[in-house]
Amino acid sequence: MAKGKDVRVTVILECTSCVRNSVDKVSRGISRYITQKNRHNTPNRFELKKFCPYCYKHTIHGEIKK
Repeated sequence: MAKGKDVRVTVILECTSCVRNSVDKVSRGISRYITQKNRHNTPNRFELKKFCPYCYKHTIHGEIKK
């Protein structure tokens, strides 16, 4: 029996405010989280509000390509 595409895929979430601010000044780093999403329930880009240790606050982390 052949396996089809996996329903659960691993995605990388990256802080959106760090990416915008790193253009203006020297960046200390970019916060990234690794998580899973269900491809059937969320077919479009994934966004979560997570803590960014570089911004020292909760910011929106968006899905990026691997």
